[in-house]
Amino acid sequence: MRICWSVLLCLFCCCALAQQETGVASFYARSATGARTASGDRLHHDSLTCAHRTQPFGTLLKVTCPVTDRTVIVRVNDRGPFVRGRIIDLSWGAARQLGILAMGLAQVTVEPATAIDYVTLPLDTLHKKVELPCIFEELEQEKLPLRIPLP
Repeated sequence: MRICWSVLLCLFCCCALAQQETGVASFYARSATGARTASGDRLHHDSLTCAHRTQPFGTLLKVTCPVTDRTVIVRVNDRGPFVRGRIIDLSWGAARQLGILAMGLAQVTVEPATAIDYVTLPLDTLHKKVELPCIFEELEQEKLPLRIPLP
């Protein structure tokens, strides 16, 4: 019985760590404002959005920069980056909040946002109105990452 619990614990830890990525982040230039993203949205430099290769559109990701010790929650609305070695492209506004504008590229950790991550931010951060009780209920039952449906 003890072996069974040990195996389950190892599998749970591996699954949790598999959702966390560490790598290089870049960001869109301010001049990219108005360009269409893969989801059909128009890019705005102040929005807290990102491009990710595999996460579904609307997924909220928590991006942390260990160098600046800052964190930002971004919504996936584009595909990319298509440069080897990079894991995420951030909007200019998200890069500003992380404090990486002067660096150009930065080492970051990316993981799906949880309800606790989201509640610690002001509600207007994502420029969306979200009913939090629905999010909490979904996360408690299914242990799913946060997603905001695209308009």
